[in-house]
Amino acid sequence: MEHRISMQTLSMQPDNGAHPDTKSWCESQRCFAAALLDPMMPVPSGLVGPDRKPSERRFNVYRNNVVVGLVEALKAAFPVVARIVGDAFFAAMARIYVATEPPRSPVMLEYGATFPAFIDAFAPASSVPYLRDVARLERAWVEAYHAAEASTIDPASLAALDSNALIQVGFALHPSVRVVRSAFPTVRIWRMNLDGGEVTATDLSSGGENALVVRPKAEVEVRTVPDGAATFIRALAAGASIGDATTLALADEAGFDLAAVLRDLFAIKAIVGWRLVDTPAAIPTGRFA
Repeated sequence: MEHRISMQTLSMQPDNGAHPDTKSWCESQRCFAAALLDPMMPVPSGLVGPDRKPSERRFNVYRNNVVVGLVEALKAAFPVVARIVGDAFFAAMARIYVATEPPRSPVMLEYGATFPAFIDAFAPASSVPYLRDVARLERAWVEAYHAAEASTIDPASLAALDSNALIQVGFALHPSVRVVRSAFPTVRIWRMNLDGGEVTATDLSSGGENALVVRPKAEVEVRTVPDGAATFIRALAAGASIGDATTLALADEAGFDLAAVLRDLFAIKAIVGWRLVDTPAAIPTGRFA
């Protein structure tokens, strides 16, 4: 009895023609998946074509199509990274990533989440020290674009609170909000390489940039924010109160302007709720790193 695995021209069947048990079938699936992404592995045992004969050529064509499809998916998600390093370098790097980090979910939106970390450890890319942070910004953009909708609040809803209560307020941020901190002028590099923009010389020692990514309506917005604002937003995301988040922000930037940052967050519709906070919260990582 044949058992098909997501393709029309190849099928898996036991060497003896018997019906496989669940354990052996799962092992066959694992072998198939491993061979699919490793060109050095042989055609999995029991894999046959329509003529019921093993076909290395058919499998290699299918294997190549899968890898090319995943590489193209990465290129679509990281177009600026691809432009910076060039198509040939990106394809080679992406192929290695695909072999070491195969999809773990049928939702292709999730694929590539670990690509920035992979770039950071990829020795041939070390000559482009800002590449990982550009990839982090591109990933944040994709996640923000697909984030859930949320209704923003009117700042007037806080008007009845006195100053003591106000510093204990914690804000819920829009699901699309991301903060990407970098020691390089990552936002400028990203913008000039976006959609075929004009590339100009950039002084990498000119200082880092923090990107605030948000999608309040239909379009994703990317803004640069000072160090204090980045720390403040990350602290709010972790559940900190305005008072605690401000303390952390002032430690990071003496000139932190709380009123200006709150005004801007409300203006871009990044705040979707509030509550009173009793205990301090830790600073998050991940999408607010």
